[in-house]
This record gives sequence, C-alpha cells and structure tokens, in this order.
Amino acid sequence: MAALVASLLIVLIGNAGATDGSRDSRWINARGVSTGTGGGQPVPVPLPSSGRSAASSGRPGAGPPRAWAAPAAPSTPPSPTGTPSASPSGLLARIPTFPPAPPAEKITLPPGPAAAWISRVPTSQKVAFITIDDGWTKQPDAIGLLQAAHVPVTLFLTTNAIRSDPGYFKQLEAAGAVIEAHTITHADLKGMSPSFQRHEICGSADQLGAIYGRRPVLFRPPFGDKDNTTLQVTHECGMKAAFFWKETVDKGVVRFQEGNAVQPGDILLMHFRPAFAEDFLAALQAIHDAGLTPALLEDYIP
Repeated sequence: MAALVASLLIVLIGNAGATDGSRDSRWINARGVSTGTGGGQPVPVPLPSSGRSAASSGRPGAGPPRAWAAPAAPSTPPSPTGTPSASPSGLLARIPTFPPAPPAEKITLPPGPAAAWISRVPTSQKVAFITIDDGWTKQPDAIGLLQAAHVPVTLFLTTNAIRSDPGYFKQLEAAGAVIEAHTITHADLKGMSPSFQRHEICGSADQLGAIYGRRPVLFRPPFGDKDNTTLQVTHECGMKAAFFWKETVDKGVVRFQEGNAVQPGDILLMHFRPAFAEDFLAALQAIHDAGLTPALLEDYIP
C-alpha cells in the first residue's frame, strides 16, 4: 500500500508541474509559434512588451496576429543568456539578398484638411516597408547592419529619445535611412487638445528639421493611437500622411495582423531596442520569404 501511495504522489506531482510554465514550451513549435488548443490556429508566443506598439494593438477586428520567428544561422551558437550571439560576421552572414526595388508608383492621397492614415501602401508592386520607431536604445551594430543590407528604412524618431546622441542617427541616415516625426515626448495623442497635439507634432518636426536639415513630411503617432484632431494637426503641421502598420517585430519574432506572410505594400514596425539586430534580420527575412523587396516609404508618397 505504501508503495502504491508513493507512486500516485509521483504521478500527481509530475502532472501538476506540466500545467505550469512547461505547458508553454510544449505548445511552441520550431518556428516560434504557439499552436495552443484553439482549433490549431497559431497565436503569438507571449513575450514581455515595452509598450502598446505591438500587433495586438492593431485595428479592431483584425483578429489574433500570427507570429513567425526568423531562424538563427546554424553557425551562431546561443549565448549564456539564451539569445543568439551577435558577432558582426555572424549577423552580416544572415542578411538576405534582394533584387532591386522597382521604380516607385506614387499613390493618391485623399483630399481634405486631414493627413492620410495608412497601414498598407495600396500598391501591387512586390515591395514592403521597414519603419523603426523612437530612438531610446542606440545599438552600435545597427549602423553596420544597415550599411551592409543596402535597404532603405524610415525612422520615426521621438526627439527626446535622440537627444543623448543625435549623431548616431546621422550615421543611419547616411546608410539609407530617412528621418520622420514621432512627437517630442512619445505622448499618447488620442483625446488630447489641439494645442497639445500641435506642440507634440509640429514641435517634433521643427526640431528634427533643425537637427538633420530636412523637415519631416510623414508622421507616426505613438502607440498608433490617433483621432481626427491628430490627422488634422498633422496636415496643418505640413506633413502628408500618418502611419500605422501591418506587422510588428520584437525579440526576433514577426507578428502578422493578417495571414502569415508579408503582403505587397505592408508596413513593418520595429523599434530601437536591445534586440535591434535580431529584429532587423527577422524583418528582412520575412520580406524575403514573401518574395518582396524592401522599398522606401517616402518614394510612394506624392
């Protein structure tokens, strides 16, 4: 009897452990997608977030975003912390090769007193757009990666975030980045007064123009939150369009609002974060796997 009770206790303890954190690892497949139990539909693997700028904060009705993780190169062993080692040669070897982007076809912006609101550029050309927000974290390897990739990107910079080293972004600009506006303080604009929004939107464009010699013509509201006042003030501040996104990239994982692949005209969102290298490589690989080429967002805006 004692032996039987002991055996039952071992089984119960083992089952209890399997319902804790180990459950997540059993449900995550090799591509970083949690299969869960909801009819086999992939859902994003839960990861820590530094804000609401994630695919799950997308447009209502978009459904659960799908997740895809770029595989690390076999020659890149895991570091003691569990993240891929970031040797320069290992990172550069993982940059995919793209055909040249086609000549851009300008889109038509809606008339009226408000800036356009865009999350996917309406084009059939096989292109996608990488956009990078904020500027708080300034990883040195970002400069070399952008130089080696030879792809254009759009930087939506928060002016308070770049004050510690504005020259860092001049190096990115020289490597093919174009600098646009993302407010002064990264404030949530939705529901705020016109004067508050004007200070954040116009003020950021003015400051960035003074620092980099080109005043931004595009804008992204922090968190993707906006209202009619935001779009009206963006237009009044001399900017043509404001942008949302279709995919987000964080910790090397791409999350999709629609489907499980990047679509022509999609705008990808990533941030200046400690995992910049993994995020940038994951964005490039997702675009490459979709048969698309990174293009410059500004080229498509009249």
